[in-house]
Formats: sequence, structure tokens, C-alpha cells
Amino acid sequence: MVKLNKIYTKTGDKGTTMLTSGDIVPKFDLRIEAYGCVDELNAQLGMACILAKKGSKLADLLQYIQHDLFDLGADLSTPKVEGEAPDAALRIIASQVSALEQNIDEFNANLTALKSFVLPNGTQLAVQLHICRTVTRRAERIVAQLMSEQAEQTNAESLKYLNRLSDLFFVLSRYDNDLSGQGDILWKPAKNR
Repeated sequence: MVKLNKIYTKTGDKGTTMLTSGDIVPKFDLRIEAYGCVDELNAQLGMACILAKKGSKLADLLQYIQHDLFDLGADLSTPKVEGEAPDAALRIIASQVSALEQNIDEFNANLTALKSFVLPNGTQLAVQLHICRTVTRRAERIVAQLMSEQAEQTNAESLKYLNRLSDLFFVLSRYDNDLSGQGDILWKPAKNR
């Protein structure tokens, strides 16, 4: 259980921070960048939660994902160790990735097949979901680099989770545009030439 009594610690005043493992690293460490980007994503998702109709299936799913993102941040902030016992650290697991896939399939089931790329436009919620999608893609790139540089200390499921999550945000943005009756705004190549 997390207990936060004191909010400031002054430990970061010299440009360093502590990982969950207790290791002290620079604030610009790639692992810090990875879970910092996930934290930013969660804040952007909070705005999407506000824009979603309270009590709707979509609003419930977005808040569900916020909990997963805290799990992901905990995972990324705790480097794996050799011989790590199951449940020794909070890790993203395959069933969380599968849950995203099931939601992608469910929300995509009745959407029209695309014949062009979609502009990040439409309803306010759809646009916010596109912002979440792009922040997710940035987090994914950072975690991919972390996997490349620290594969033994990084959970591979975290990268899979981010990859599926960006796809889900894309589908959910289309879903909200469809639900509103507005529909997607498609890219028209060379439209302004």
C-alpha cells in the first residue's frame, strides 16, 4: 500500500531521483523518461475521462486504463532483477494486453472500414483521444529504446501494452466521432496543392 505523508523530499534538488529499487539515477535517465511519459499520458487521459459521458462504457474504460497506467509506471520504475520471483514487483502482464485487444475488437466492430488516414479531428473527446494516442506512441518509442539498452531489466509486456493502447485510442476516437454522428474526417492527399 502506498502512503504519502510528506510531498517534498528535496532529493531531486541535485538533479537525481530514486527508482523503486532504491537506485539513484539522473532525472534525465531513460527509465525516468519512460515512466514520466506514461505519467503525462495518464494526465492527458484524465482530460479524456472528463470529456466522456459519465457512466458510459467509454468513460468506464478510460478510467480502467488510468489504473493500468499507474501499474505501468510502477513496472517501468522498478528494473527487473535476475531471478525475480513472480509478484516481487508490480508488472504489466499478458492479460492486460489481451484486455486491450478485446476492447479494440469490440469498439471497432461496427466502424466503417477506412479508405484513408483519419485527421485528428471531430469531437472534443475524439481529439483528446488522438492526443492520448500520440503521447502513447512517444512513450512506446522511449520504452522501445529502454528495451534495446536494458532488455534484461525491462518487462517486454510493457512495450506490448503501449503498442496496443495507442491502437485502442485510435479506435476509441473513431468510435466517439461515429457515436456523435459526425464521423471521421479523412485525409485527402495533396488537397491543397
